[in-house]
Amino acid sequence: MNAHTATPDPSDPRRYVHLTVQKLEDPGAVARAAANRGPHPGLKAGHQNFIVAADHPARGALAVRQDPTAMADRRDLLDRLLVALGNPLVDGVLASPDILDDLLLLGALDGKLLFGSMNRGGLSGLINEIDDRFTGHTAAALKALGANGGKMLTRICLGDPVTASVLETTAKAIDSLAEQQLIAMVEPFLSFWEDGRVRNDLSADAVIKSVVIAEALGSTSAFTWLKLPVVADMDRVMAATTLPTVLLGGDPSGAPDEIFASWEAALNLPGVQGLTVGRTLLYPQDDDVAGAVDTAASLLKREFVPAARAQEGVVG
Repeated sequence: MNAHTATPDPSDPRRYVHLTVQKLEDPGAVARAAANRGPHPGLKAGHQNFIVAADHPARGALAVRQDPTAMADRRDLLDRLLVALGNPLVDGVLASPDILDDLLLLGALDGKLLFGSMNRGGLSGLINEIDDRFTGHTAAALKALGANGGKMLTRICLGDPVTASVLETTAKAIDSLAEQQLIAMVEPFLSFWEDGRVRNDLSADAVIKSVVIAEALGSTSAFTWLKLPVVADMDRVMAATTLPTVLLGGDPSGAPDEIFASWEAALNLPGVQGLTVGRTLLYPQDDDVAGAVDTAASLLKREFVPAARAQEGVVG
């Protein structure tokens, strides 16, 4: 949040009513806010980035631990996002169009990286959930907003024939972003159906298989990043790619100390460019968002490595 933006009073139920008024009376305000915001200073080798993810509700995924509707209150979610983005060590946000528009109107994205969520059609619990269609940001819309890239969830289910279509549409999205010189943040999983629900195989071998499939999608990998879960044998996973990779937080069901320790170990591996984490930090067990964000930020490597040294293999 910039220095001119007041922190909303969380006890005021009308604290975000001005967003509704702006969208009603002046919908062009979103585009103006995007055009007028200060850009991120740029990506650098050796400087791991910290991106907060907030695109879960658009897929109908509202649960955090035992609360099935934790993310349903938009005012509460915006409160939490403003706390996180107010930390100067948070580099940016990944969000669906509705949330990104709100944050732009709130002036919370000056100097931040912006990633839009592109495919949210694979609703949580949907009978054909694997068929994750592109219902969110387009590459052209992201370019117009001055965003840095778009993210896509790519679940590869060998037992579901729609997977071929998923791979094809993912490849097309990567190409559309590359045409705009925008980053394609691809989040692959090897998935399977179990008792009517989609599960992700988080074994190292399965994550490696998802990596080698995903990194070959599209006609170029020049603008492709990976967004990967932290799993056992993460060194083997990272050996499977030369693409910049950010780590996702996943379902925040484990003990916080164990989660942060696993992130810290993975952040030391070559090719890891930072964190893209949502619910674990926005809805921590102790409800201290600022504290969780501070802890995660402390794990990141922030030393700039010149290009010449990076070519010598110095980047870690």
